[in-house]
Amino acid sequence: MKTGPVEKIYEAYSAIADGRVQIDAQNSSASVQSSDRRKTYSVRWEGKVYYSDDNATYWQGYAGYPVIAVLMKQGILPLKEETAALFSGINWNELNKRFKRDYAEAAASVMKERGLDTEAIRRETEAILDSLKELDFELRRGKGKR
Repeated sequence: MKTGPVEKIYEAYSAIADGRVQIDAQNSSASVQSSDRRKTYSVRWEGKVYYSDDNATYWQGYAGYPVIAVLMKQGILPLKEETAALFSGINWNELNKRFKRDYAEAAASVMKERGLDTEAIRRETEAILDSLKELDFELRRGKGKR
């Protein structure tokens, strides 16, 4: 499966740390708010098929942060809550605009500003990306409310 930039995992961490991921009671769909809380993305699943209407999934064909966050919350992808907490309260939308969609630069600025152990976090997130590549699931464009 096509994977996106590792920085999408940082965005998923933020969504989890900020409580912006809500899985429904039937465990068949979730809503994930954007970091500026202006949009709500829909993620749903039927068996091993996941649908999402976030921009990365819909337009680029790789799992965007809403899908990654849901997979983490479901226990399908590894999640260290203490690492996720390091990324709380970040407005990725604003940062990504400021850094002209250079996700690596946006993430580097956060890590520097917060004094985070960049190498340790990079190793952890690369392992998550590897796990994502190995998952036996299908990703499709989702239809849902924005």
